[in-house]
Amino acid sequence: ICGSSVATAATITQVALPEMKRHGYSGRISTGTLAAGGTLGILIPPSVPLVIYALLTQQNIAKLFLAAFIPAALAVTGFMIAIRVYVTLNPTAGPATPKAPFASRLKDMIDTWPVMMIFLVVFVGMNGDFFVGRSLFTPTEGAIAACVWAMVLGLFWYRTLSWRMFVKVCLDTVETTATVMFIVAAASIFGWMLTATGVTAAIADWVLAFTKEPWLFLLLANVLMLFVGCFLEPTAAITILVPILLPIVLKLGINPVHFGLVMVLNLMIGLLHPPMGMVLFVLARVAKLSVERTTAAILPWLVPLLLSLAILTYIPSISLWLPKYMGM
Repeated sequence: ICGSSVATAATITQVALPEMKRHGYSGRISTGTLAAGGTLGILIPPSVPLVIYALLTQQNIAKLFLAAFIPAALAVTGFMIAIRVYVTLNPTAGPATPKAPFASRLKDMIDTWPVMMIFLVVFVGMNGDFFVGRSLFTPTEGAIAACVWAMVLGLFWYRTLSWRMFVKVCLDTVETTATVMFIVAAASIFGWMLTATGVTAAIADWVLAFTKEPWLFLLLANVLMLFVGCFLEPTAAITILVPILLPIVLKLGINPVHFGLVMVLNLMIGLLHPPMGMVLFVLARVAKLSVERTTAAILPWLVPLLLSLAILTYIPSISLWLPKYMGM
């Protein structure tokens, strides 16, 4: 729902970390799982980096959103396996208290349906061709529908949204949207300058002179994007890298939708990776831990992410099957 890894990790950590500690989870597994899970905010739709990538590459936003589901499920499955292995090897990492009854857990899940409807409204509406024979609305109209439903929940269902807060949220949205549009505009100018001056062609010729094997280019691109992701916020990294890498991607016959998912997953990992991962520092501040201890807690969760990246990079059907199945 948030679309931002940093915001997701910070928000969920503030809510969940005190409860996890109260229930007896160790600080290491609490911090690691919250950081790793929080980064999924930019892989699972709606995703701000995916939207910006789509705008810069002229790709269909709905197609990119669909393509992200299976890679996201792959990453989640990897996290679950990692948690199971970690707790098995470290029995004291989890709480000794008994599980809540199934009926209680089922009730809690059912109680979340109003919020989950935001996701369903966007997903079903944008992909209505598959469900009801025609699309109900465009991605922009889907965003409007989600906002209207969120307003209904805040004002009338949960009654936690006042009109004063509503005005503030609108102003914050205008500020965020304007920022994104300025970034996209600057990125377009940047890409045009690189193309007009021949920089992209020169880089493409240099890379293609080095190798014309797509698998080797993807390997080198992954190393580059992982490195850049450790120092730059995903939006900035996409702005810089897309104009440079996209011409090579097209010349090598790599699907730009597949490459977009690879890029976003790389930058997602970079948010967790030292020395400058943004989620790393946000989590250290919220959890009131040193950066060194937070890094030690996060490192085991990089393993399933890196495995997911390797699988996604060299099995394109993981990202392309669902859009194709949906007829996109």
